[in-house]
Amino acid sequence: MKYDLSSEISLEMVPERYYRTADMLEGLRQRRFEKLRTNICKDQKEGSLFTARRIAALIREKERTDEPCVLGLSGGTSALGVYEELVRMHREENLNFSHVIVFNVSEFFPIHDDNRHSNGKLLRDWIISKVDIKPGNFITPDSSIHRTDVYEYCNKYEQLIAQYEGLDLVLLSVGLVGNIAYNEPGSQVSTLTRLILLDHESRRDLKRFYSSPSEVPDSAITIGLSTIQNAAEVILLAWGENKSQIVKEVIQGKVDDNVPASFLQLHKNATAVVDLGAAEHLTRISQPWLVGSCEWTNKLIRRAIVWLCSQTGKPILKLTNKDYNQHGLDELLSLYGSAYDVNIRIFNDLQHTITGWPGGKPDADDTNRPERALPYPKRVLVFSPHPDDDVISMGGTLQRLVDQSHDVHVAYQTSGNIAVGDEEIVQVLSLIKHLGESYGGNVSVLGQKCEEALAFLTNEKKTGDIDSPDVLSIKGQLRKEEARAACRYVGIKAENVHFLGLPFYETGRIQKNKLSDTDILKIIPLLEEIKPHQIYLAGDLADPHGTHKVCLDAALAAIYELRDEEWMKNCRIWMYRGAWAEWEIDHIEMAVPISPEELRRKRNSILKHQSQMESAPFLGNDERLFWQRSEDRNRATAELYKNLGLAAYEAIEAFVEYKKL
Repeated sequence: MKYDLSSEISLEMVPERYYRTADMLEGLRQRRFEKLRTNICKDQKEGSLFTARRIAALIREKERTDEPCVLGLSGGTSALGVYEELVRMHREENLNFSHVIVFNVSEFFPIHDDNRHSNGKLLRDWIISKVDIKPGNFITPDSSIHRTDVYEYCNKYEQLIAQYEGLDLVLLSVGLVGNIAYNEPGSQVSTLTRLILLDHESRRDLKRFYSSPSEVPDSAITIGLSTIQNAAEVILLAWGENKSQIVKEVIQGKVDDNVPASFLQLHKNATAVVDLGAAEHLTRISQPWLVGSCEWTNKLIRRAIVWLCSQTGKPILKLTNKDYNQHGLDELLSLYGSAYDVNIRIFNDLQHTITGWPGGKPDADDTNRPERALPYPKRVLVFSPHPDDDVISMGGTLQRLVDQSHDVHVAYQTSGNIAVGDEEIVQVLSLIKHLGESYGGNVSVLGQKCEEALAFLTNEKKTGDIDSPDVLSIKGQLRKEEARAACRYVGIKAENVHFLGLPFYETGRIQKNKLSDTDILKIIPLLEEIKPHQIYLAGDLADPHGTHKVCLDAALAAIYELRDEEWMKNCRIWMYRGAWAEWEIDHIEMAVPISPEELRRKRNSILKHQSQMESAPFLGNDERLFWQRSEDRNRATAELYKNLGLAAYEAIEAFVEYKKL
């Protein structure tokens, strides 16, 4: 089965020649806004393979000259694909690590428990224990030393690196605030190995690895920017849309100590390796007309015109030939004759994305509508990664589909059980327990389970412990009941609410299993049973925890397996966003307006998920609650349509059609 179909979604929008140039001159033209050498790969797998091959080549080169190969490796998750490939090369291609010395570039401080999440543990688990590196050749900061000895210890760590004449290659990943190896914003280029307080944003990003905020470390021992600058070679990794904004600052912005990774622009041999998601804001990807001739598709023209409107402050129909010429879009005038011809084409194109009938309007001309009129009513299947993503991301559209008499089903792909705070369950269990006592105090199996779960949560569970099976089950059940409540509020039939419980999620930990056939085989029977005319999927790949991507891949794999079924050939698939990001307007193919009253109802449906309000463990790096994020993004999309000269709405939910392979 195909496990990574989501990685191919963006390829339709980005011609290969924009990131894989045919000749040197074209490459220079494409990269003229980039101040750091950058290799854009189509996906993380390709980028990891490229990086692993470069490291392997260096290891073999040093082996031929009988020299030690001194590597500085990052313990972040971005490098895991690189380590997997290096281990494979060791196992299958005899890549020899016996002469390799590895320095861990950063480690949390203090760490007194070997089982806690740490960079050293990650490196041991993913690469050090799986290759033939000598026991003494893996050098990692000692996080158990006393604070009073840290300064001296850091000096010795720096001296040890110097004994090997510096690092031959450093592998780093960029953080959301531009930090590298925990050199946080404000770090100076002269810094050496030291103890540093973690930035607030870095600590928030680390929450996903810990069961409670109190566990997140507040400091780390890290090699300094000077140590990195003195390395012979540096490779910087960045994957995914959530890194795209900082990647642009690092590669195209000014050197600035507020973005420590930008100092790599000054390095004599540094390369950024990024995938298309992380590269999406680089000029050659986002505004290719500024670096050369373009392959003008309807969507690229739309993107260019929307960009031109933002540059000039004008709505589409007020753009002039002069505006096009002054902003590098004269090529469009050559193709279409005049600004008016381009303007009216894009204005109509955007106008046709707007529909109040997401399931198609019966007895209407659907020539210029996003969704076909027939069949009516439609069987609609909405996939929701967690038990609240449906109402957060498309609650208004969900309500419209129900109100317009379509047969709407919702399939919740995971239980979401680890996203329930302990205090929520203590309250529920206490309620059940005391209700039982008020009715005579009979001890039933349920009462016994409540007693055991309460005892575990209030007395036995220690920081970092995973929940017992009973507690996970109760947390999952709570989220099911919240989802059922939201569906009842919207008007979805009880029998149309499906809980798939995909196995990859059920580890009880933040770290999930990989997608497998077992997950996909739980989705296929539901598709075969419903035979939907419309499917909605979460295309929110900026989810920092990665669950949305796995759920998207699972659904797409099931759809791919059924691609030859006649009903599937007539099924349209729409992708929504909203919890973590929103579609850019040049991607939007269906825009569903939401009235003030509908927006209020959408908020109420989100509020049915009470366990995901202020006390939810995984709100991410956004301070706003999910209903606030959703409303702000929906209003922002509506405002953008208005500024382009289209109708003014309270809010808009946006969708992109997935083209089946």
